Amino acid sequence: MAERGQATVELVAALPALVLAALVSLQLLAAGYALTLADGAAEAGALALASGGSAADAARGALPGWAEDDVSVVVEGGTVSVQLRPPSPISALAKRLAISSSASARPAR
Repeated sequence: MAERGQATVELVAALPALVLAALVSLQLLAAGYALTLADGAAEAGALALASGGSAADAARGALPGWAEDDVSVVVEGGTVSVQLRPPSPISALAKRLAISSSASARPAR
C-alpha cells in the first residue's frame, strides 16, 4: 500500500521536463521552417532582380504575413540576402536563431 499514487507523483515530477522538451522541439521546427522560407524568399528576390523587378518586394512577397516584422532583405549587386527570425515566444531566442539565406542572379540580356 505504500506505493499507491507513485505513478501520479512520477508524472507530476516528469511533466516540466516533457513540456520543456516539447517547447525545444517546436522551436527547432520553427527555425527549420524559417530556413525554408528564407531560401524561397531569397530565390524569389533573385529571380525578380534578374528580370528587372524589385528584389526586396519579391522577397518580402514570398513570405507569409507573420514574417513581415521579422525579416530584413539586403540587395547588393546581383545577390539578394534574406535574414528571418523564426516565430518564438521569447524574442531574445528568436534573435539568436535568426536564419540567413542568399541567392544570386545575373540580369537578363
